Amino acid sequence: MDLLEPVTQAYAWGSHTAIAELQGRPAPTSQPEAELWMGAHPSAPSGLERPGGHTTLDAVIAADPVGELGPECASRFGGRLPFLLKVLAADTALSIQVHPSRAQAEAGFRAENERGLAPGDKSRNYVDDWPKPEILCAITRFEVLAGMRAPQDAAALLKELAVPELDPITAILAEADGPQALTEALAAILAWPADRRAALVAEAVQGCAAVAARGGPYAAACAAAVRISGEHPGDLGVIASLLLRHAVLEPGETVFMSAGGLHAYLHGTGVELLANSDNVVRAGLTPKHIDVPELLKLTDPAVAVPMLDPCPLGGGVFDYPSPAPEFRLYRAELDGREVELPGAGGPRIMLCTEGSAVLRASDRDLTVQRGESCYLSATDGPVTAVGPATVFIATTGLDATPPA
Repeated sequence: MDLLEPVTQAYAWGSHTAIAELQGRPAPTSQPEAELWMGAHPSAPSGLERPGGHTTLDAVIAADPVGELGPECASRFGGRLPFLLKVLAADTALSIQVHPSRAQAEAGFRAENERGLAPGDKSRNYVDDWPKPEILCAITRFEVLAGMRAPQDAAALLKELAVPELDPITAILAEADGPQALTEALAAILAWPADRRAALVAEAVQGCAAVAARGGPYAAACAAAVRISGEHPGDLGVIASLLLRHAVLEPGETVFMSAGGLHAYLHGTGVELLANSDNVVRAGLTPKHIDVPELLKLTDPAVAVPMLDPCPLGGGVFDYPSPAPEFRLYRAELDGREVELPGAGGPRIMLCTEGSAVLRASDRDLTVQRGESCYLSATDGPVTAVGPATVFIATTGLDATPPA
């Protein structure tokens, strides 16, 4: 059992308070802090202390993958920790984005390498050859755009805006006999002529403001679009966002995003668990590299984006079942009772978000305070915990019960 030194990512959309307050540091911070990475991703591995001195988690695993990960995990994932745990703190909207499947990531990464793109090239879509399914559990209320609306629903929303230039797109959606019309509509929006984009976005935002003011089923989505337009003025992503389903997660609620699911996280703080990848293909609401043709190729408008209910396992432990073999997320509400943490026999990372937890393995105890995280190797075996504390446990999905 090792305390981790996570890596903070200072992306522009991040919070000046959320991660610092979680870790007990002074806030507000001088720079936005968007993500706290706990894992072994080669671009930002967590640090830890071992008897030989300070090292990183990726180096520890590379030195003994079977011992650290267990034989099944090491064999299935090529000696690589298959998941990455994060705290995500969004003060402004993230990009509209999609993630590839394993086959798409392998093909895309190979193609960019064959084109001679350097590993750090900003025009890369694929920084590795892994998929990136992900699950997000809200710590605060968390506003998301997740998956695409039904075509007729999207048509009804656009019609409410009363923007004549959008009428051809509205017609495509209203007359659709399948979800592929959503991809056609998205392509049409994102290909809008450059000299007319600002005017179209301005008209659409004005329409959204009117819909938000009068209320109704689209008021919240339109209010979100108005806010996004203030963060990303003139961006066609503001209009594209209206094709996506708008939701607000309450603390403890979770959304699972599979390959092909178009999405954007708008505002809030949550715990995110994902396959150990940083492959993101973007279409708007970002100054980063945008590749609309690749995004349209990857996007599956029929992908379901389920809101997952936690399954109680007893002892204050809750399971968030998802189909990804790379990861499984658990939450434990610990009190004075000793509870065995799930995932023994494989690698685990635990994050404490409230209180203080004492972990007990066969040979030692470890105290993990609010804002701290720790790594449990396969050789740590069964580990129990006692609170009071709220902790999240990340492990692989290899031995987990499949979701119903």
